[in-house]
Amino acid sequence: MWIDTHCHLDAPEFADSLGVVIHAAAEKNVKAILLPAVRAADFFNVKDLAYQYSQQIPGLVYTLGIHPLYTNQAQESDIETLEKRIVESLSDSRFVGVGEIGLDYFVEDLDPHKQEFFFNAQLDLAQKYQLPVILHVRRSQDAILKALRRRNITGGIAHAFNGSFQQAEQFIELGFKLGFGGAATYTRALQIRRLLKELPLDSIVTETDAPDIPPAWLREEGLAFNEPAFLARIAKELASIRGVDEAEFASAVWKNAMQVLPRWSALCASAPNLQLAP
Repeated sequence: MWIDTHCHLDAPEFADSLGVVIHAAAEKNVKAILLPAVRAADFFNVKDLAYQYSQQIPGLVYTLGIHPLYTNQAQESDIETLEKRIVESLSDSRFVGVGEIGLDYFVEDLDPHKQEFFFNAQLDLAQKYQLPVILHVRRSQDAILKALRRRNITGGIAHAFNGSFQQAEQFIELGFKLGFGGAATYTRALQIRRLLKELPLDSIVTETDAPDIPPAWLREEGLAFNEPAFLARIAKELASIRGVDEAEFASAVWKNAMQVLPRWSALCASAPNLQLAP
């Protein structure tokens, strides 16, 4: 079975077909999905979705956070709201961490100071409540590593990782797993493929970032956007690039996600139709 450690099921692309999307993912043996919030207005929605579709995807969980791409519209009071929702969610088995948070130095019209304020404030909350984090690290790996080293963060996932091998090693040393998905299916993605081949297998997790980061074959086949159902095909390509058996890869990435997100592990361990390893 497969695990998608990053999927935006609440995205507008899925609004009219989410039930169909979830069913398709379940049919492809996707048993666990992590749904990260991206803004304060979504905090209740991601929780509701995690419960609404838990029968089809028993390992469906959520995190709470403010994405760097939404910081221009965010208010400082959103941090107070986030802390309130975190405290309320600590008793919720489907709440597994803080995210999606981070820094994005690719999009030019984002205020870097406002990004840093929200990122640091959310890291402080993660440290305060000893929660792992789901990180957005686009062209910001060094700045994020610097912020992490100033705190005692319990680890997490560096989503859609595309940094250097040295940066990858530093994230791993800090207790993080690295997310790989559709970007690696492009033959021109030489750096990502090198990382996928050479990093320790126990540092890798699978993701779609659906509806974003489409795999190489998506548009060729006339598909509109990425879906969690495509994870099985993406992961098979990742296993091939890695040069490992598909079953071995599936088992490894499942164990890796469970290791770094212990609340997720506890939920899956308690579910009668889920195991810690496929």
